[in-house]
Amino acid sequence: MFIAMNRFKIATGSENEFIDIWKKRETYLDNVPGFKEFHLLQGPSHDDYTLFASHSVWESREAFETWTKSEAFRKAHTTAGGAKGIYLGPPQFEGFDEVI
Repeated sequence: MFIAMNRFKIATGSENEFIDIWKKRETYLDNVPGFKEFHLLQGPSHDDYTLFASHSVWESREAFETWTKSEAFRKAHTTAGGAKGIYLGPPQFEGFDEVI
């Protein structure tokens, strides 16, 4: 199993706009080989931002990497970052391989 996460720092007051973007977004993941599940997580709030993380579970790192080179990936990310004023910097990617 492989877990792919992106951390987002979202400007204080823009949390609902960010959540709405994700609710309305077409991910094209339903038919991607190796994809298992996706979650958007809201973390702690600070003076200037709230931390969010996207969390997707894959059968393997290879399945995830294959998706990142696919047409489904390109289509899902055509509008990524469109609401730039809400993001405090680019997302931070973290990938994790299951060990136990």
